[in-house]
Amino acid sequence: MKIRSIKATPVNIPLEAPMWWTGGLYPGTSKTIVQVYTDEGIVGLGEAPSTDVVEMITAMGEALTGLDALDIASCERVCVPPWQIVQNTDDSRVVKAFGAIEIALWDIRGKAWNQPLYQLLGGKVRSTIPFTEYFGFRAGRELTPDAVADYCVRMKEEHGSTFFEGKLILGDPELEVETVKALREKLGWKAMLRLDSNMQWSLTTARHVLRELEPFNIRNYEDPVATFEEMQALRQHSAIPFSTHVPDIRRAVALGTPDFFVTNFAVLGGIGRAIRFIGACEAMGVGFWCYSGDAGVCTAAYLHVSAATQWISEPSQSLFRWQVGDVIEGGPFRQKDNVIPVPEGPGLGVTIDEAALGHWNRHFTDHGPIDHFHDPLSPNRHRRIPLI
Repeated sequence: MKIRSIKATPVNIPLEAPMWWTGGLYPGTSKTIVQVYTDEGIVGLGEAPSTDVVEMITAMGEALTGLDALDIASCERVCVPPWQIVQNTDDSRVVKAFGAIEIALWDIRGKAWNQPLYQLLGGKVRSTIPFTEYFGFRAGRELTPDAVADYCVRMKEEHGSTFFEGKLILGDPELEVETVKALREKLGWKAMLRLDSNMQWSLTTARHVLRELEPFNIRNYEDPVATFEEMQALRQHSAIPFSTHVPDIRRAVALGTPDFFVTNFAVLGGIGRAIRFIGACEAMGVGFWCYSGDAGVCTAAYLHVSAATQWISEPSQSLFRWQVGDVIEGGPFRQKDNVIPVPEGPGLGVTIDEAALGHWNRHFTDHGPIDHFHDPLSPNRHRRIPLI
């Protein structure tokens, strides 16, 4: 089966209301949807976590034209330099670009052999995958401790949610502590609470915050400080586990922290490399769960890999409830009683909604990539040049 062409479509996936994070307001995400066309009529679906890879995916598509779509290793060899070189550059686009294509190649395999992806990975150890419900301070929505706690109570009542994760980022450590107290009071002791500061705290402030939070049974704190070295110092003052989006397993093992990695498969180079990374985590006793904010294609990959990988036992992140659209038919995914069933169709088990893909591509074309770094409290502060 030969690759005929590859199409990369940038899209915006807005949230229903912007959420505060360390960089300012977070109004949604911009992704690149990949469609790999074959000479047998099978189309594989992939997804990149950003839109700065569109031109690179297009160039890779030209290099891959005519190659065997089922020979993923040969396709990677054509597109990706030797890995030791990739690891020593500050440009991660080549990994993300091929990672998105690689997800699509796995989808093609599943469709060609009429098997769901999890079956190609050895079968499934679970049929439903847990995800956390997200909370945070949102513009025009929840901006007080009680409002955040009441929102979570509503998610519990309406959707059976008892796994929660969120950002309580308004620059006030005491506000975070008060919000956690309200969450515990209204949700009870058994609800799972995970927190994420997006590296906002100094080591000194983090010591104070985690000391105050420890009595409230916090399951995990993501990136409480800016570096692994600061996490190592912080570990001496807190028993709360730490996680990070920075997938540097060598440093994590050497320093003894963080305890979990949370990342996107394309960032790791695709499904094959993600499975090897998770295997290394298992060998070293480091946990793993999946990222949030993705569209339905990458989320489907998370579902299949989590189903087939016993080591992924903790709930993955999600912004599903807040996403106002998706590019797959029936999307976005929505958890019920904390879980989402694994798709049973061939490959990823999802289908592109062409009308939705066109709609969110036009949103990107009209508005540009979604800006995560706008701070209305500092409107003249320029934090980043948007990449198109």
